Amino acid sequence: MKNNTGMESHTNPPRVQRCAPTKAELDEFRQAIGTIIGKWKVEILWVLLDGPLRFGQIRKALPGITQHMLTAQLRALEADRLVSRTSYAEIPPRVEYALTDHARALKPIFLALTEWARLLRNKPGD
Repeated sequence: MKNNTGMESHTNPPRVQRCAPTKAELDEFRQAIGTIIGKWKVEILWVLLDGPLRFGQIRKALPGITQHMLTAQLRALEADRLVSRTSYAEIPPRVEYALTDHARALKPIFLALTEWARLLRNKPGD
């Protein structure tokens, strides 16, 4: 028969939560941030969260972006496997851009950052 003393839960020391990331974690974080940081990249990803769009639709959703900049950033996001480009054999030709599964995984992070920004903006005493 087992004797329950009430001390069983205290036999293992409590886990200490780390405060600082390891070098490897920091390197991975920097690589991830570097992939999405770039002129207009975050904005393009944000616009594509609602679903696939054509080039002109993306450009219309982002006033101020030039055709050259949008082309360059879409190519970079495609190279980083965050955006997929689908060409349809139609006349006139149709090309759509969509988020990959890797990029769709960013949605909760984007939403959390948006909420964080609201909290900062509404912080009393600032």
